[in-house]
Amino acid sequence: MDIAINVQNLTKTYRKGFWLNETVSSLVNCSLEVPTGVTFGLLGPNGAGKTTLLKILLGIIRPSQGSGTVLGFPLGERLAKEQIGYLPENAYYYDYLTGWELLEFMGSLLGVKERTKRIDELLDLVGLSQSAARKKKLKEYSKGMVQRIGIAQALINDPQLVFLDEPMSGLDPLGRYQIREIIQGLHKQGKTVFFNSHILSDAEAICDYVGILNHGHLVAIGALQDLLGVEETYHVRGRGGNPDRIGQFLTNLEWHGDSWQGLLSQPPAEFCHTIAADQGTIVSITMARQNLEEFFIQKIREGIPQ
Repeated sequence: MDIAINVQNLTKTYRKGFWLNETVSSLVNCSLEVPTGVTFGLLGPNGAGKTTLLKILLGIIRPSQGSGTVLGFPLGERLAKEQIGYLPENAYYYDYLTGWELLEFMGSLLGVKERTKRIDELLDLVGLSQSAARKKKLKEYSKGMVQRIGIAQALINDPQLVFLDEPMSGLDPLGRYQIREIIQGLHKQGKTVFFNSHILSDAEAICDYVGILNHGHLVAIGALQDLLGVEETYHVRGRGGNPDRIGQFLTNLEWHGDSWQGLLSQPPAEFCHTIAADQGTIVSITMARQNLEEFFIQKIREGIPQ
């Protein structure tokens, strides 16, 4: 498997105070690998160090310790930057430009050939009309339109790797849905997408891999399916049977008259046999997997490993 991002023991320490004699670490011994062609979500509460890690990967700032590669090049290497697209969290664009003029300007800076054709493709991809792009100035754009033109400028050079910093921040549900569709479209094109977010439902819907940062420490990382699907747990509903024996199998057991429901944390064969022997009936049995929000809260509450 090809690796798009590979970093080992990244640490970033800042000096603070009037005499700059105090230090604070926004990133501590962070190591991760992101395979090529996946959508990776970096999650964490505010102040966890997500943007610091992103800026190190982009070569905007340098780590205090540690090393890594992006697209096979050392961190900060110019040749890697030519193959990267970036959408900042709070991007500032020249608001007297139209969307088309912004993309034309960005394309000229990056030496993009056949810019008119490329801009047409990107406007279709992000769902912006030609009339809005050519006639409306950016100061007249809604938040959702600004995010979409921002994603378009991040893709103007047809990058292999795209960094998106809080791409759903401040958007309404429709705007978030549209950005999710764009990211899923990039995934289908084989792009590697690395984005920061604290909107967990969006991350669960579109990510292949996730990492969780807490106070600068990477407390969990892996494929979403591996992180959330470690234990086989089933949600079971039924009627009748022996209450004492049902209670031996199920947790979170609830009774409503003769009916009951609960969680089964083992293969269901033995439980089903027991219910049948006790003249009970199983109405339904479905896989109950921990969602990303529950996993995230669990990891944050566990704190930082010592």
